[in-house]
Amino acid sequence: MSSGGVQSLQRAFDLLERLADAGGEASLSELATTSGLPLPTIHRLIRTLVTLGYVRQNSNRRYTLGSRLIRLGESASRQFGTWARPFLMQLVDQVEETANLAVLDGDEVVYVAQVPSKHSMRMFTEVGRRLLPHGTGVGKAMLSQLPRDEVRALLDRTGLPAYTPNTITDADELLASLDEIAERGYAMDENEQELGVRCIAVPLIGAPTLAAVSVSGPEGRLTKDAVSRILPEVLAIAKRLADQAKAGS
Repeated sequence: MSSGGVQSLQRAFDLLERLADAGGEASLSELATTSGLPLPTIHRLIRTLVTLGYVRQNSNRRYTLGSRLIRLGESASRQFGTWARPFLMQLVDQVEETANLAVLDGDEVVYVAQVPSKHSMRMFTEVGRRLLPHGTGVGKAMLSQLPRDEVRALLDRTGLPAYTPNTITDADELLASLDEIAERGYAMDENEQELGVRCIAVPLIGAPTLAAVSVSGPEGRLTKDAVSRILPEVLAIAKRLADQAKAGS
C-alpha cells in the first residue's frame, strides 16, 4: 500500500475490481483466491459494500456488482466525454468526418462523446449507447490492449453475435486480428457494426482507463485512400487524449 493510504479502502476497491474482472460475479472463496486476503477480511468488506449498495448478494449467495455503481460510472463517463469533446471537435475539423470516444465498461463498449460531421450524410451514434466490443472499431482497438486470456474470457461471457454479415464471429479469428491491431496501432470496422459504414479507431495508450477514439463515415466517402490520409490525425488526437487523461488521473 502506498504511504498515507487507507488499507481498508484500498482493499474494498480492489475487491470491486476483482468482481469486475470475474465478469461481475464471484463467491467469497473465489475473491479470497484472487485477492489473497483472508476470508474474514473479505466478508467484512463485502458486507459493508452490500450495505452501501455497491455490491449485491444473489440468491445463490454469490456476489455481484451493485446498481449504485451505475450512477458513478455514468457520471464519470459524462465527465470523460466533456473534457474530451474539444479534441474531437478539432479532429472533425481536420478530417471532416464524425469523431467518437468510447470506453470499455465491463464487457461492453460505451460511447461517451461524439462530434458529428458537417456533411448531411453522416454517422450518428447516441452517447451512452452500449455494444459488444468484437463488432466495433473502438472495441477491437481496446481489446488489442488487453492480455489475450482476458479477451478470451470476455468473449466466452458475451459470445460473438453478428451485427452484420461482416462481423467477426470466430474467437480465434478475432484474437489473431487483435495481434495485428496491436502491432499497427489502429483498428478498422469494415461494415462490421453497420452496413455501409467504415470506421478507423485508435486506442488511448497509457490512459488510466481503456478507451479509444474513432472516425466513422460512409464507406463511399471514407475510402481506403481517405483512411490513409486520416490515420495520422486520429493517431495524434489519440495521443493527446491519452496524455490529458494521464495528467488528470
